[in-house]
Amino acid sequence: MSGTSEQSAVAGVSGERPLGIDGLLERVRAGYRRIEAREAHEAAQSGRALLVDIRYAALRERDGLIPGAVVVERNELEWRLDPQGSHRLPEATGHDLRVVVICNEGYASSLAAASLHQLGLHRATDLVGGFQAWRAEGLPVAPAAR
Repeated sequence: MSGTSEQSAVAGVSGERPLGIDGLLERVRAGYRRIEAREAHEAAQSGRALLVDIRYAALRERDGLIPGAVVVERNELEWRLDPQGSHRLPEATGHDLRVVVICNEGYASSLAAASLHQLGLHRATDLVGGFQAWRAEGLPVAPAAR
């Protein structure tokens, strides 16, 4: 394999330049409608959405938790939310579940929501601005248990 074709094979697409993270975020976010903090709060309160906090433990301990949100480490997300999976959460009831993924600032959650779409969770979305936007809106936050 020549150097050029080897690089293309690694990138997965022949002849295309690597996308970069900003381009990837733009591409995946174009595939669904993101949600603002107040709308996410209202949807969760009314039972129309499941909030899923993927922040790592140190951030949850430092900043607190969103009451009612399910905490799922990012590396377990697909296993826990796949309605067909043997390791799914009880809340993972079907592919029509509206999931709102929340990270710290709204970047990792976009990639996570796109991954959930690939599993067939077509209503998955993420919170614009992440937990920091939630807190800035003055929405409920509880201290993390120590």
